[in-house]
Amino acid sequence: MKNLISTLAILLCVQQSFGQMNAITENGDAVILQNDGTWRYVNDSNNAASTPIAVNTQTFSKNATASFLVKSNKFNIGLWLNPKSWSFKKGTETDAYEYQFHKKGDDLYGMMITEKIQIPIDALKEVAIENAKNAAPDLVVTKQELRNVNGIQVLMMQMNGTIQGIRFTYFGYYYSNENGTVQLLTYSSETLMKGYQNELEALLNGFVEL
Repeated sequence: MKNLISTLAILLCVQQSFGQMNAITENGDAVILQNDGTWRYVNDSNNAASTPIAVNTQTFSKNATASFLVKSNKFNIGLWLNPKSWSFKKGTETDAYEYQFHKKGDDLYGMMITEKIQIPIDALKEVAIENAKNAAPDLVVTKQELRNVNGIQVLMMQMNGTIQGIRFTYFGYYYSNENGTVQLLTYSSETLMKGYQNELEALLNGFVEL
């Protein structure tokens, strides 16, 4: 199972790093540059990914058991986690992720993908969906909302799809400021993820701006 989950991570990371790119035209419009050399507007009204995002009025905070801070070396964000429940490792220069996480004793994983570039939240949402669809053409966004997590607004998205015959779920937070952009994702098989909601929320809600 671990090798299959690792495949999901590798495929998503490849798409996130080398898929479509976000750009701004000389008129200030955000566009997506496709792999085939074509482009389209981020806010295309015909694009399903441009559905308005609801705002969750609940406030989400760091779990009391999250006692260890994992800091990004790329910009001013970090993740508080429970070291008794989660292990982590730093990515190498060739890895698309900065950190990878593993729920001890379970087939539940996470990763922190960071870039030193600010991306508007609508564009970030669009890029994340389009890149994930390159790996899983049947991908569907099953849940999305804006959340207040430890005093900052993040985009939460849950996506289901199929990669190499494996039904999977990605559940994560997306955030950008003037110093950079982060995709904080958890993932596993679709079946296993259904029983991990509390563990996922506890990890993701440790996200902070430093």
